[in-house]
Amino acid sequence: MTDTMWKCEQLRAGTVYNRILFNTRQEAEQFAQQMGKVEPDLFWNIEAVPAKAVWN
Repeated sequence: MTDTMWKCEQLRAGTVYNRILFNTRQEAEQFAQQMGKVEPDLFWNIEAVPAKAVWN
């Protein structure tokens, strides 16, 4: 496990509809790219978060 997790948030009109965590930035970017092909009207924001903020 790494010290950093990558959070993808699905946004539409400024509202978060979905949030998914990944272990690497590459996984997060690949996921967002694939979802962009399926639902081009939705925006995926990718953000690094410390793992300690996610897990207790």
